Amino acid sequence: MSAIITDQLRILNAKEFVASVASTSSSYYTFVGLPNATQISSTWDISPPDPRDNFDEENNYWDTIIALKKVSSSDIKQVIRKITWQSGITYDMYRHDIKAENPSKPSNAISLYDANYYVVNIDYKVYICLQNGSNPENPSGRSSLDEPTFTDLEPRAAGTSGDGYIWKYLYTIKPSDIVKFDSTNFMPVPLNWETSTDNAAVRINASSGGQLKIITITNRGVGLGTANRTYTRVPIKGDGTGAEATVVINSNSKVESVNISSGGSGYTFGTLDLASGNVPTGSTSPVFNIIIPPQGGHGADIYRELGARNTLIYSRIENDTENPDFITGNQISRIGIVQNPKAHDSTQNLDLDKASAVYALKLTGAGYSSATFTADSFITQTIGIGSTAIGSVVSYDQVTGVLKYWQDRTTSGFNTNGTQNISPIYGFQLNKFTANPTNGSISILGGSSTLSIQTSFTGLSTLINNRTYYLGQSFDQGVAQPEVEKYSGNIIYVDNRPSITRSNSQKEDIKVILQF
Repeated sequence: MSAIITDQLRILNAKEFVASVASTSSSYYTFVGLPNATQISSTWDISPPDPRDNFDEENNYWDTIIALKKVSSSDIKQVIRKITWQSGITYDMYRHDIKAENPSKPSNAISLYDANYYVVNIDYKVYICLQNGSNPENPSGRSSLDEPTFTDLEPRAAGTSGDGYIWKYLYTIKPSDIVKFDSTNFMPVPLNWETSTDNAAVRINASSGGQLKIITITNRGVGLGTANRTYTRVPIKGDGTGAEATVVINSNSKVESVNISSGGSGYTFGTLDLASGNVPTGSTSPVFNIIIPPQGGHGADIYRELGARNTLIYSRIENDTENPDFITGNQISRIGIVQNPKAHDSTQNLDLDKASAVYALKLTGAGYSSATFTADSFITQTIGIGSTAIGSVVSYDQVTGVLKYWQDRTTSGFNTNGTQNISPIYGFQLNKFTANPTNGSISILGGSSTLSIQTSFTGLSTLINNRTYYLGQSFDQGVAQPEVEKYSGNIIYVDNRPSITRSNSQKEDIKVILQF
């Protein structure tokens, strides 16, 4: 038994995913992480390894997340392949009957959505190609010479070159959407096409379903009666009604041109009835192809018409002095998306705009303002007899004394590749840093100075020399927990990439394409 999952399911899934992000019952976050990629693989920055998809790796991803950024409803759009108009290129035309046995021309695509049948122009106006100049002499179409720029509602030629192209204007990409959702290979389609007032004119113009726009000539025929004659109101027969065409016979008694004069309605198939239109049959009958528009007509549903089966999520990572969750001075080499992470120590979804996923200590002691902690090196605290907490340094702020760190299996007896260390220095138990060690010490070892946890400090900010410094996390007795509950929610996307070192003035625009 043969079966397929249709493109319409993929489009539906993309649309429902966009709706899920907008829903108040769900929360989605992008994240950045993995500051020590080259410790895992010396060739990481040359050739990052492919991510793995299993529960063990999901836990590992959580361990190395640094910070998360909430995705809002304005940060996601359905997107389509970006096809930029260029003079001299032969584009495909919209056809309802593209398949392996009848591929699109000239691309030879065997499905509509893989064909190059729409374009975006230099002004970010989007058009669908209804006719690419194809005729019996040019069955694959001709080069496009006139860039479409009009916003007329009815299809027409773009210029006076006679290239034979007929374009249909659909929409213009907004400047705000260009910044967020335009990329090298993809471009956005508008949200809420069915109800948006911005594109209502195009949607309404689609008119009744099955209104025909294009008919092409496959064979001009021979001996079609009187030369140089025009036949009007030639009916198109099929399952619809009211469609008519105008047929022009040239001096050689062949079909010179044919155009839809009345689009009718309700067609899912049709043929030109020459006999009923009083067009002579001739010694060889001409052959035509009636192009059936999508459901509702061209422009009624652009997601279906253009194949919007992908989504793009946009996220901007930038430094924020009032909420410094995204560290500087260290590297990031992994980005991803997580659905419905929980707030720390809570059953409720995380709802912060930005959230830290690392632990932090507020340190004090002589020389704390000049102390250094090497990124990705280990720090330790003796928390009891024979018990040591180990962390890996993410960053240290000499002004505030805040040391951010993370803990994973490499801090408790395992190697970076997940294999067990036969003789770990501190054993296999992952111990937490604490302000109240039993038979231990609040001293933190690993930096250039001997510093201790500032157990007297509790809060989100600190005042130094009459200036308020925000710390990004809530401290209790000098210890801060991640703002997100680790190992919660679903990590739905992971991308390993070459490391970049974040600086104080740096911003990163993250654009993630999810293909359904």
